[in-house]
Amino acid sequence: MPSARLFTIKGRVQGVFFRDSTKRVAESLGLTGYAINLADGDVEVLACGDLAAIEQLAVWLQDGPRMAVVEDVASMPVDVEQPVDFKMG
Repeated sequence: MPSARLFTIKGRVQGVFFRDSTKRVAESLGLTGYAINLADGDVEVLACGDLAAIEQLAVWLQDGPRMAVVEDVASMPVDVEQPVDFKMG
């Protein structure tokens, strides 16, 4: 059964290819959703799909891409209609 989780990532996460890297990792795990920059400098990620794959993404989000400095990752389960692909915004 598909799951969905909404993540908010804080730190130096904009301008370091965080969204693009997240998209590549999520797609490799078979997840759908999105990664968007927020006005306050955070990145928001919606991950939908297999719970084990979402957990793998969650572990990756703790560090992100090489140039990122992740200070905090908050997440919560959400009830959403599963998107058909993974988008960047």
